[in-house]
Amino acid sequence: MPRFRKLPVEIEAHQWFKNGDHPEDGEGTFIDPETKEEHRCEGKVVRRFRRPDVNGDVKCSECGRRFHDHGWIDTKEDGHRVCPSDWIIKGVKGEFYPCKDNIFRATYEPVDDEAQEAWDEHAPTEPT
Repeated sequence: MPRFRKLPVEIEAHQWFKNGDHPEDGEGTFIDPETKEEHRCEGKVVRRFRRPDVNGDVKCSECGRRFHDHGWIDTKEDGHRVCPSDWIIKGVKGEFYPCKDNIFRATYEPVDDEAQEAWDEHAPTEPT
């Protein structure tokens, strides 16, 4: 079978943990009229995970966290669920998509100090 090597392309990526923490999600907030609590607005890149056919308290088969803790990225193909700790990659055409942490770390490496800090901040610990 033919073998191929990935082109050496630098990408922008941000590790996602909760609604509103992607740098391009925006800063807006709103006040809930019933509770009077302030909440972040829907993210511009990673939206809240909402599906009528999925109970938000059900645990995700990929990461074990409840679906209320997840995000969603719209894509041309439909969209992708975003688990906490997934990396959000900005593609070569400006599109966004999630990548699991273990796959991201096996595929990419930091290219500057800012990337190295993000890489090290939530690095998985080796089992003892």
